[in-house]
Amino acid sequence: MSWRIRGTYFESCNCDAICPCRRIDGVAGGRSTHGVCLGVLSWLIEEGEVDGLELSSLPVALATRYSDDEPGSPWSWILYLDERATADQCDALEAIYTGRLGGDAERHFPWAWKESTLLAVRVAAFEVDHTWRHQRLRIRDHVSLRIRGAFGGEHEVTCVIPGHDREGEELVADELVLEDPALAFAYSGVCGYGATFDYAG
Repeated sequence: MSWRIRGTYFESCNCDAICPCRRIDGVAGGRSTHGVCLGVLSWLIEEGEVDGLELSSLPVALATRYSDDEPGSPWSWILYLDERATADQCDALEAIYTGRLGGDAERHFPWAWKESTLLAVRVAAFEVDHTWRHQRLRIRDHVSLRIRGAFGGEHEVTCVIPGHDREGEELVADELVLEDPALAFAYSGVCGYGATFDYAG
């Protein structure tokens, strides 16, 4: 089953900027700021399909948790899909983001190549804006994420999830809130990151 999705990406987690898991000036990252990483990842698919099934214009988000002190730092995560997506589109996106369809997911999604636990798949209403340095995401009853602006500095910063080969920018989040029965947290002034992505399999 062939697939490709491309578009824009942004994220925020509870680490201090620059997030220490990023590659900074070509130097590999390391341990998270607080030893436990809690975050939200957001993709807006501009063009996409799985075996001819159209996925363009659909957003996808993950809420994530891992601890550096657990052996292998396994991920726990929640997958959020847009209520506008059809059942077939939801199935296709779940197959991509869980890594079941292989391809670039195995190189860019740590929860796909590491031990992980999918806590839930939620279908909900999205409000999403990926305007550069002003990104925001709201998922009804669950997520509120708002970027304040660029972190600044002269460092080249890249992230494995969109890809170290893609230009991106370190950001600062005004608000990072998750309210979900499976996982919850709230932060302000923490790190963020924005880039483009292009995955295929």
